[in-house]
Amino acid sequence: MGKCLLIIGFVWPEPKSSAAGSRMMQLIYAFKKRGYVITFASPCAKSDNAFDLEDIGVSQETIVLNDSSFDVFVKDFNPDIVLFDRFMMEEQFGWRVAEQCPEALRILDTEDLHCLRKGRQQAFKEGKPFDLSYLFNDIAKREIASIYRSDLSLIISEAEMNILRTQFKVNDSLLCYLPFLLDAIEKEVIKKLPKFEQRQHFITIGNFMHIPNYNAVLYLKETIWPLIRRLLPNTELHVYGAYVSQKVTQLNSPKNGFFIKGFVDDVNLAMQQTRVCLAPIRFGAGLKGKLVDAMLNGTPCVTTSIGAEGLYGTDESNGFIEDIPEDFVQKAVSLYCDETLWDNMQQNGFKIINKRFNKEHFEDLFFKRIEAAIVNMKENRLHNFTGQMLQHHALQSTKFMSKWIALKNERKINI
Repeated sequence: MGKCLLIIGFVWPEPKSSAAGSRMMQLIYAFKKRGYVITFASPCAKSDNAFDLEDIGVSQETIVLNDSSFDVFVKDFNPDIVLFDRFMMEEQFGWRVAEQCPEALRILDTEDLHCLRKGRQQAFKEGKPFDLSYLFNDIAKREIASIYRSDLSLIISEAEMNILRTQFKVNDSLLCYLPFLLDAIEKEVIKKLPKFEQRQHFITIGNFMHIPNYNAVLYLKETIWPLIRRLLPNTELHVYGAYVSQKVTQLNSPKNGFFIKGFVDDVNLAMQQTRVCLAPIRFGAGLKGKLVDAMLNGTPCVTTSIGAEGLYGTDESNGFIEDIPEDFVQKAVSLYCDETLWDNMQQNGFKIINKRFNKEHFEDLFFKRIEAAIVNMKENRLHNFTGQMLQHHALQSTKFMSKWIALKNERKINI
């Protein structure tokens, strides 16, 4: 029997709805390939878009917040590794894992730095430049504490690795750079993709529960698209994304070529039918799944510096990076109309996927880090005094708050 992995999910994975869902599935498949026995547990209700993990041999468990039933569950399962999906799950369940399974390696998958995303959003809302006063927010205090309490934290973006090292002074021993884990794009696959003349219109995509995505679509509707439409009056913008709300639906405007399409079951097909992807993201963090999907399907992009963060490194992008609306529009129109330019940018995208996100480059290193962390767990924890200190206070504060809530809930039931 292989080693046991318990994943405590903030939500059930929805790979067709969000980049976070795709990322989680990539991690699950990586552990499965190495023979791990996996259980995925979450306190969240399942949506219709949730992936059925039992279809791939992963057990599913519903757990309860602030309830001692989790203590019994985790002790009986006795995992070798516990992976927390986002810092909120480490806050809720980390102290229970530490008490019941002290020998289990605790890994935090940050998904993206929430403090960075929230700080940028607040600066944008206030119309001010983003600086350290926005970065060092209350979310940062919680998130960085969670990183210190964990044995290893997975960071999806090189830019965020740099922020953790330079701004928060987190030691490299606690961090592991692990971007999207993708299959290499083979030449035969590239040959079968629709060519420039076989594609038409523009596309954008994103889960509408994610505020930066809604803001980007609103920005497209009010600022970017009218300028593109004036220059290319016969083109359309197709807007895809899960969890379309009424305020999103109200943006639909067929007479202006602005179509809210909603959830798409096959993002690859949608990307392959369109010529250019637009992603004018004005705040956020992590890696943008829509841009990765575009590269995988040979669809060049125009995005912002926030959208491009962590994706391209020192390599040429698969399109253009522009923050000024007029420049964004000019580049989008050029990319749409110039076949030679389009072909070159498409090739850049394939190179980036194969060079920067090929899972063969990262998985072996990742599991070597895990094995080393298991072997050196006691010594590493001993040298991480900040983590010890934060774990102590978490056990004293979070533990007793949680127990107070549990007792309160029991009394309600008894009444």
